[in-house]
Amino acid sequence: MAVEKKGNDQYWLKSGFINVLQNLTGVLFGFGGFYLLVRMLDKHSFGVWTLFAATTTIFEMVRSGLIQNALIKYLSFSDAKEHNKILSASFALSGGLTLLCILVNLLLATYLGRIWNSEEIIPLFWVYSLVYLFSGILSQFHWMEQANFRFNGIFVTNFLKSGVFFCFLLFCFIFDIQIQLIQLVYVQAAALFLAILLEYYFVKDLLNFTLQVTGEWVKKLLNYGKYAFGTSIGSILSSTIDQMMLGSLLSPAASGAFNIAVRIMNLVDIPTNAIAVIVFPQSARRLATEGEAAIKYLYEKSVGTILAILIPALLFLFLFPDFVVSFIAGDKYTETIPILKVTVLYCVLIPFGRQFGTILDSIGKPKITFSLVLLSAIINLGLNYILITRMGVMGAAYATLISNIINFVISQTILNRILNVNIFSTFIYAYRFYPEFFVKYIKPRFT
Repeated sequence: MAVEKKGNDQYWLKSGFINVLQNLTGVLFGFGGFYLLVRMLDKHSFGVWTLFAATTTIFEMVRSGLIQNALIKYLSFSDAKEHNKILSASFALSGGLTLLCILVNLLLATYLGRIWNSEEIIPLFWVYSLVYLFSGILSQFHWMEQANFRFNGIFVTNFLKSGVFFCFLLFCFIFDIQIQLIQLVYVQAAALFLAILLEYYFVKDLLNFTLQVTGEWVKKLLNYGKYAFGTSIGSILSSTIDQMMLGSLLSPAASGAFNIAVRIMNLVDIPTNAIAVIVFPQSARRLATEGEAAIKYLYEKSVGTILAILIPALLFLFLFPDFVVSFIAGDKYTETIPILKVTVLYCVLIPFGRQFGTILDSIGKPKITFSLVLLSAIINLGLNYILITRMGVMGAAYATLISNIINFVISQTILNRILNVNIFSTFIYAYRFYPEFFVKYIKPRFT
């Protein structure tokens, strides 16, 4: 038992460090790119790029939602003899879905350009088809690593992909080179291609699959992934519908102003993303060996840890939003300041919802997650339409806050009934985090 606990601690320490570092560098590169873009582009062009990025994120989530969690779940604790069949089925599904999404992307490009009054966005979608093809290959490699509890290649290739894009922007900024939005998409494609070549080195020993696709495993992946697929779509729509509706009901510039607040909040979302990546394969395995009591502990402990890390940063953002917005985006986006104060309020609830989906998916209840996310997306859509037309940009912020509160109440009720989760336990773990962290990691360095 002691050996097992030591191995468990080593897994959490190593994988946790790598994933936090990965999310940290990814967000910092993303933030650095945003910091440069918001100064190099006018309000309209930045808004167009925001709408393009939000839309293409949906396409990425369509594929990962259907395949990612199912592949990780079955590779994590299935017989090794079945791995080649599982990989073959996942590659086939990923390829088919990629082609379908590329077709939809090409068909929607002109329509989206028209409703957003942005003809310049149309060629961005056309070139994105190449980006989407490359990202599909890289994502498949990443999921294979994650299922085998390996994260080194994911970190290195994500660092390369984000670093190339950031360096291009930095070069143009330093030498005052005017950039076209289409150039940004070409750079994304080049960065992904380089990342694929590097990631192959990390996963070549795992690429053991057959050219014959087994219908049984295709069906299993689809049956499990269909709810996670719906959950991903609902989730990403909930997080981007406000920006899209601002673009169509108001202007791309309004969408850009709202996106600045979202970008700032991404900086404090690093631990949430990192811990979710670690918790999913662990919870899937621990359910089979230790039962639901271990899953209850995982949820309460992970949410408590995230809250302990997030709350100080959120307090700073809430108390000094004008300083943060001015420092990050300059003086031309003062309308973002009140938006940021509202987004801070619902950001406190995000760890509860994120880990809710992770835990329920891992214990084989993705249908519940799907239903809740779908309901949340519908509520968010309706509230955004009503409040944006009446209140403008601030309406989108309040709509998202209200839908997150409703989602929080429902999800905690479900967790209490299924796993007997106690919301107050998460805050107890959050409170205990600071003395535990001090005793384990700070105090030994001074004794």
